Amino acid sequence: MLARSPAIASVFELFNGLDVARRFHPEPVPGAEFADLISREQPFLTAVLKRGFELPEVAYPFGRGRYRHGDPLPWILVGVLPRLFDDPDAVFDEVMAWGAGLPRQPLVDHYRQIFDWLVERTGREVWIERSGSSVEYLGSLVELFPRARFVHLHRDGCEVALSMREFPGYRLPVALLYRAPLADGAPPPDPAAIDWQAPPRPDDPVTRILALPPAPEVFGHYWSDQISAGLRAAEKIPPDRILAIRFEDLVAEPVTVLRRLCAFFELDAERDGWIAAAAALVHGAPPRRYERLDRDERARLDAACRPGRERLGHAS
Repeated sequence: MLARSPAIASVFELFNGLDVARRFHPEPVPGAEFADLISREQPFLTAVLKRGFELPEVAYPFGRGRYRHGDPLPWILVGVLPRLFDDPDAVFDEVMAWGAGLPRQPLVDHYRQIFDWLVERTGREVWIERSGSSVEYLGSLVELFPRARFVHLHRDGCEVALSMREFPGYRLPVALLYRAPLADGAPPPDPAAIDWQAPPRPDDPVTRILALPPAPEVFGHYWSDQISAGLRAAEKIPPDRILAIRFEDLVAEPVTVLRRLCAFFELDAERDGWIAAAAALVHGAPPRRYERLDRDERARLDAACRPGRERLGHAS
């Protein structure tokens, strides 16, 4: 929705897919190492795509680009560049050459420079980076960008958990992170034992997880853990630099909520009618999944989400 603004270069999912061990490393790195960081594939994403799944965050034009569906895809080509440019492959080559020439410096300086590069290259005025699950590493973002403004868009935890369970991009990492039994009762594989380069088979570990995700409450625990970590980090942010928005409010009153966002980010809400265009992307609230569960499943999911809901101030 924010990408509809002519002033915003919407940087979609940059931080979320970068190597977890490297993306916030405190030591300075040369430009070539930074270029390598943002262009590495995300193994979980590749594994899901190789098995024929479509993921909405993947905007790369497989039909006309140099990569085919299921190829290891440089992370910056997954969602960032295709959402900003009509020819992402050409811009990828350009940004890789530019990034490799950057000096040895802290990662925060690399990030600021590439964001500014994208703003200039697109003719926009400001950048906003948006990553799903970024609440999980909000503490690192606050340390990197202490003067930034943060928006926390949150939704009812039970519905988030059930949405993640149906989404292949979350099934795989959550199952491996929590090592919970799969839907058929079998234990999940040891992540270290998975051959990520092996061709897909009906019985390989990744395919089994995608076909037999863990129980809903596992995803509820994941949501609660993320919320708890994020809100602890949010306590370090001055109140005038963080804005909490309920997903349900955004869907019900998109124009009102977008105007709040404009005021928070000091953006022109009237420019080029972009808010109306953004609000038109809303097609009503998504169908609720919670009511489809049986009583025992609801009870277990409610218990898993309770810590996160209490942190947010929601009723149990």
